[in-house]
Order: sequence, then C-alpha cells, then structure tokens
Amino acid sequence: MARAAKAVDRLPDPVPPMLAVPGEPPAGRGWSVEFAWDGYRAVAHCAGARVRVLGRNGLDLLGRFPELGVLPELLCGRTAVLDGEIVALGPDRRPDFRLLQQRTRSEAGIRALRPAPAAFYAFDLLRLDGRSLLELPYTTRRAVLTGLELPGEHAVQVPPSFPDADPATLLRVAGQHGLAGVVAKLSSSRYEPGRRSAAWVQTTLRRTRDVVVGGWRPDRGAHPDTVGSLLLGAHGDTGLVYVGQVGTGFADRLLGDLDRCLARLERRTSPFTEPLPDGLGHGARWVRPVLVGEVEFDRWSAEGRLRRPWWRGLRADRDPGEVRLP
Repeated sequence: MARAAKAVDRLPDPVPPMLAVPGEPPAGRGWSVEFAWDGYRAVAHCAGARVRVLGRNGLDLLGRFPELGVLPELLCGRTAVLDGEIVALGPDRRPDFRLLQQRTRSEAGIRALRPAPAAFYAFDLLRLDGRSLLELPYTTRRAVLTGLELPGEHAVQVPPSFPDADPATLLRVAGQHGLAGVVAKLSSSRYEPGRRSAAWVQTTLRRTRDVVVGGWRPDRGAHPDTVGSLLLGAHGDTGLVYVGQVGTGFADRLLGDLDRCLARLERRTSPFTEPLPDGLGHGARWVRPVLVGEVEFDRWSAEGRLRRPWWRGLRADRDPGEVRLP
C-alpha cells in the first residue's frame, strides 16, 4: 500500500508553457478569445496532496505564493497539469502587477499576502489522471477544464473563454475594464510545450516588452548612491545591444530592493557590445546582465531605441537569454 500511495503522489513531469506571438487581433472565424491577465505565467503540476507551480524560467513559485497550495484539495487529489497565470488582486479584485511585484520581494512576499492576495487563473489543462491532453483541440481541453468545476471563490479560478468571438470586439471590452488585452487561440490548436506559436495571438492595450538590465546611472540629486536610471538591452546576434534607459516608474518602496540587487551584480566593464551613445557610459555602474525587467513604451525609434519607456518592475519569471531584439 505504501508503494501505491507513493506512485499516486508522484508529480507529473514538468511541461514548459506554450507562448503566444504578439500581434493585432486576428480576423476570421475559428478563434476562441480570452482576456490577457497582468501577472506571472505559471504551470501547476499536481498529484495527491502535492503541488509544484513552475514559472517560465523553471523556478518553483509556491514559496512566494503559498495560498496556491490549495490546488490539490480543489482537485480532490487528482493528478493534473494546469497552465495559467498568477495574478495579485487589488481592492477592486482586478489584477494589479504592482502588487504582484510586492509579493516577489525577498523579505516581504509572505508579509504582503493579506493586503495583496494572489490567485491562479487556470486557462488550460495539459494532463489529467495520467492522460496527456496536449494533442486535443483547445476547445476540448477547455471543456475538460471547465468540467473540473474548480470553486471560483478560492485562490484558483477558471476565467472565461469566448469561442467564435471577435478578438477586436473583446479587445475593446478589455480596455473598458482596465485589463491588459486579449489572447486569441485557434479553437482547433493543439498544445505546443515550450514553443511560441502563431496558433495563439496576444494583443495588448499597452505596448510592453522585456529588457535586460546592463547597468545604471546614479541619481543626480540628493541621493547619488541610488538608481537614477537603468541602462537596458536586448540580445542580438553579437551580444547584448543597448536599447535605451529608463528613469521613471520606480516605486519608492521597491527602489531599495533594486539598489541591493544591482549592488550584488556589479562588474567593472560594460556588458553591451558597443559603447553607449551620447556619453551615457561615463559615470555608469555596470552589472552582470542577468536581471530581466519589463517596461512600457510608446514606440521604437529609427535608431532602435525605446521611446518614452516607463519601468514596470523586475520579472523574476523571465530568462535573460530569451530577451531578443525585435
């Protein structure tokens, strides 16, 4: 009996998430549409009383979001792999990325649980009771997920999917409700682990992108030892290419954490392949290019620079090697 119980509780093998391509809302029929959630992508692997919640970079996020440990109970101990998004909910119960940033701070994640509860929004089911669902059409997988009847009042929810909906119409609805955008998925699409597939198209209302932090420039005011701006890059064929600097969007309560992260990563030479323009390298402090952040911006300049970037925060769930030039 002990061996049987151990076999039942063996967690399924990790499944890397399928990713959407960015683009305009697709036209034509055959698409199912979901709202895009402003959070951390994660795949939950459950068996018996055990659960492992892996981010895109393969790290287990359960320690930062312990309330997601309720998943095995909601699944009644069944073996399952669910794809979804971890979101932090504001007072209005809408996802708030800033609150999610508080939850990932090394010393304050658990302390912030009460004012910033997290939820796992499950939008796909990849395995169930030992059976792979990867080859089934998206609409079939969603129907099986819905059939699990996960209670919506808990820290795990199944957000709506709209089959045969017009993605452009749903994008306008997302804007009216302050959501991030929409993801259109071919209703017939199979699940492609670890691949960015044109079968899924994400359209965001705010233009955002991941960047690699390669250095920083000190504040020119009363605090010269704190960050004034971050020097940003993305990987090209020859290495890390400078794409701009950002000096707005830093929350005071997170700035100290950022300072400490950068201090631990300091190096003597620039990680960028070319000297920075306009003398920006003079007086800069360089760091190992392992931190990934997210910025909002207006557009790309003709020189390949981010126009009017605004810092959204660090992305602990991202791999710096995946941050590529557009």
